[in-house]
Amino acid sequence: MSRPAAGVIARGILSLATPIFISQLAGIGTHVADTLITGHHSTADLAAVAVGGGLFVSVAMALVGVLHAAAPIIAHHVGAGHDEDIAPAFQQAVWMALFLALPGVLLLVLPGPLLALAELDPQVEQKTRAYLLALACALPGALLFRAFQALMNGIGAPRPVMVIMLVCVSVHVPLAWALTTGAFGPALGALGCGLSTLVVNWLSAALGVAYLVRSRRMTRINALSDWQAPRAWAQRELLRLGGPMGLSSFIGISSFTLIAIFVARLGADAVAGHRIIANLNGVCFMLPLALGSGTMIKVGQAVGAHDALRARLSALTGLAIAGATSTAAGIILWICRDYLPIIYSQDAAVQAIAASLMPLVVLFVVADSVQTLASFALRGFKITVAPMLAHAACFWGFGVTSGYVLAFHGMPWTGLAALSSPMGVSGFWLATLVSTALAGVLITLVLLVVLRSRTGTSAAN
Repeated sequence: MSRPAAGVIARGILSLATPIFISQLAGIGTHVADTLITGHHSTADLAAVAVGGGLFVSVAMALVGVLHAAAPIIAHHVGAGHDEDIAPAFQQAVWMALFLALPGVLLLVLPGPLLALAELDPQVEQKTRAYLLALACALPGALLFRAFQALMNGIGAPRPVMVIMLVCVSVHVPLAWALTTGAFGPALGALGCGLSTLVVNWLSAALGVAYLVRSRRMTRINALSDWQAPRAWAQRELLRLGGPMGLSSFIGISSFTLIAIFVARLGADAVAGHRIIANLNGVCFMLPLALGSGTMIKVGQAVGAHDALRARLSALTGLAIAGATSTAAGIILWICRDYLPIIYSQDAAVQAIAASLMPLVVLFVVADSVQTLASFALRGFKITVAPMLAHAACFWGFGVTSGYVLAFHGMPWTGLAALSSPMGVSGFWLATLVSTALAGVLITLVLLVVLRSRTGTSAAN
């Protein structure tokens, strides 16, 4: 088997990653818009969006992670030339989305135990509950759209998703602003952002269905024809592969959610400053996430075609591109470190907290790209348990625990002056940086072992 050209592989990954990146920027653009709009409206509404948004993202991404399993499954069918299996795989993902929506909605409608951890100001808690209620109604639409996204990514056609996401963010920004600030009626604050999210999430699902029905490109797949009932074996396969993927997403996101909840004890200014930095990190995270998705698709298609050399080169090329782009993003953040917080808030105390966290987030962006790309490359091989275990050990076992100690107590027994006193929100970010770097090392080692074994087997044959 001839060795595939690295340049061809890189162009293939970038051609997939570019529209995925734009789609994800549009998706996080709604969260950035909510932060900007509520940040200029009131600190209490910004704190409600920070805590409520963190809870929603934790729940949604855990469930979405399960649905993402449909993408490598479909990519394997594409690589193997089994086009007749694509529509059934998508239909099972739609059923899974509906099943997952039930527990997700309940968690958002009844957030009492999680909000109790935050010890929120009564005004902030009231706003947070109202915001979460709107997001609970938005969740089923979001999950159905993610099933559509998994289909389009799996067949290597992410551009329709990009267009739909751009349409939705263009609707969300003015609508959220109008509802939050009361431009055309009563000022709803954080609830206004939640109601706008409800509208655009169902709009995205409707546009996805419209594309499947009307696009000539999708006629060969017939995704909505000969609709299947839920199949036990197919649902088990999605859960077997997607369960660890969803748990990995939940572990990563929930660690940030727990941080936001614990930071709430430090006051609204600390929550707002942390939210600004989390938003900036979220924007930067879109780069490795898009490259990881593109790499996963290419690896999955290569594995489906039994081309181990192409799968190996796809994984390593994606890892190299992610490292280079995340380093560039970190440099840009560092150059703009004194100006970015001003965009988000006019509160001097909030700006100071955000600025103090900039050096840590610059390093975090690079470390996070490594572990993200390695995790997605392994997903292309349908290997999901090992990354999930690494995430659990590093993010929950080390990151949140040590972050709590550093933030509220310090570590005087270390003998280091910088760690001896409570560090506040900086303690959480320092622990998160170290835990993410550790996860990157562990998952990359697993990937290298898999690549060596798969390539060796191919060569032996």
